[in-house]
Amino acid sequence: MALLARRRLPVLSLLLLEAGALRAAAERSSSSSAMEEIATEKEAEESHRQDSVSLLTFILLLTLTILTIWLFKHRRVRFLHETGLAMIYGLIVGVILRYGTPSTSGHDKPFSCSQENRPFTTLLVNVSGKFFEYTLKGEISPGKIHNVEQNDMLRKVTFDPEVFFNILLPPIIFHAGYSLKKRHFFRNLGSILAYAFLGTAVSCFIIGNLMYGVVKLMKLVGQLSDKFYYTDCLLFGAIISATDPVTVLAIFNELHADVDLYALLFGESVLNDAVAIVLSSSIVAYQPTGENTHAFDAAAFFKSVGVFLGIFSGSFMMGAVTGVVTALVTKFTKLHCFPLLETALFFLMSWSTFLLAEACGFTGVVAVLFCGITQAHYTYNNLSVESRSRTKQLFEVLHFLAENFIFSYMGLALFTFQKHIFSPVFIIGAFVAIFLGRAAHIYPLSFLLNLGRRHKISWNFQHMMMFSGLRGAMAFALAIRDTATYSHQMMFSTTLLIVFFTVWIVGGGTTPMLSWLNIRVGVDPDQDPPPTNDSFQVLQGDGPDTERRNRTKQESAWLFRLWYSFDHNYLKPILTHSGPPLTTTLPSWCGLIARCLTSPQVYDE
Repeated sequence: MALLARRRLPVLSLLLLEAGALRAAAERSSSSSAMEEIATEKEAEESHRQDSVSLLTFILLLTLTILTIWLFKHRRVRFLHETGLAMIYGLIVGVILRYGTPSTSGHDKPFSCSQENRPFTTLLVNVSGKFFEYTLKGEISPGKIHNVEQNDMLRKVTFDPEVFFNILLPPIIFHAGYSLKKRHFFRNLGSILAYAFLGTAVSCFIIGNLMYGVVKLMKLVGQLSDKFYYTDCLLFGAIISATDPVTVLAIFNELHADVDLYALLFGESVLNDAVAIVLSSSIVAYQPTGENTHAFDAAAFFKSVGVFLGIFSGSFMMGAVTGVVTALVTKFTKLHCFPLLETALFFLMSWSTFLLAEACGFTGVVAVLFCGITQAHYTYNNLSVESRSRTKQLFEVLHFLAENFIFSYMGLALFTFQKHIFSPVFIIGAFVAIFLGRAAHIYPLSFLLNLGRRHKISWNFQHMMMFSGLRGAMAFALAIRDTATYSHQMMFSTTLLIVFFTVWIVGGGTTPMLSWLNIRVGVDPDQDPPPTNDSFQVLQGDGPDTERRNRTKQESAWLFRLWYSFDHNYLKPILTHSGPPLTTTLPSWCGLIARCLTSPQVYDE
């Protein structure tokens, strides 16, 4: 028995040692897991702090911009617009973030997945039995594999391009449509449509073809290190054809410059943005059949034209229908008794137009623009006095903040964006192409339009329009939306420099140019010209004056004259509380419908 006990002792000791080792391993594992959880919590907390700092940075930028704007307005300084100020402050902060903050994260280790022939949007990685999820950020060229941004703060202030399209652009575009001065816009409607549609298309193709020649030259002298196709050049032409003369228009508004020149420039820029974005989508949709997917193909060309017409008309209809639905809701309900609910519904219906169009495959910019025009023409008349004031001020503030945020981010992006490709030949060629494209856009179209206009577009107006072709928020948003390839990165960097130059130099020269061209200022925008044989006569102003509605239409755009009577006699009475009673405009057999749709307020007028 004693011998047996002695033999069991080593076995028991062994078991005890193994148990102790297992217990120690379990404790170490538990301790390691606890440490990992603590580290993860610290990383989450640090990420939250950096998010707060990045947003605070932009808020401080906007605050500083507002205070400087007040100082400039107080001192009557006009050589630099608020958007130019926002860009300067963005540049300063970008320099500080780029060169004044240390790298805060370790170097990433590249893994090879040679068996896969396409990138995955989401990747699950098994690290010691724990799965971690990673999302696709974009392609990195082999030469820059070790230059991936390691500064977490710079990563935080680099926004997803969809933020610009889904959050910042809608209030800017809607405000342009909602604040439209209908009288001056519609009496120049034919010219505005010609500049916006024909002019933008001409500018796009001239710039695109000239830039293709520049690209061929770069390839010849050995300054092109990757592929740059003809379709890329056309896309650049569409992007850079989006004008945004916000600086010029602000000075026009402050100085009360000639209302017709203001209407031509404002109307062109509003519709031009919509045309440019649809044109860029059509160029992207250009898919020739065969081996060479970038050669000219007639079938693909006409398909792109069909895509352009389909997207634009569909977006237009969606925006107009949303505006009409909102007008009907505000007319046939008692929402005007609750101004807060009325304003909230108006805001949500207007913003949802953009997202609805994008979700349906159309263009939100076009939809929200025409929604704004429709809301201003119909829904605004149904709102209570308080809601009218609220909606005007709400979208004016959102427009101001969103626009200055984008221009601040432009300055920041010059130093924080990691995929810049600056080519001196491409940049110089782009400036020359833009100048020639703008000239071919303005002067020939103005000559043709003057053949049918009684009130001619004078040479000084044409020179001012040529000078005022600034590039801004829309060109930047279109360029930053896709920076995955070499060509698109070069296009984005060049677009950024063009925006800087036009806002600072061209925008700063607006006041001297007005004086040099002898363009009249101090004009009351609501005052009609004296009644002469060649004077403008307005159909319907922004006020309720009956005499203004009854004036002759001799110089209003013929397109406007076609639909004015139909709108005044039928649409206005159906959608608003104004206009003649439908009982007097509809046939007698429609009497029941006419009485149901006509607002009682119409009979009280």
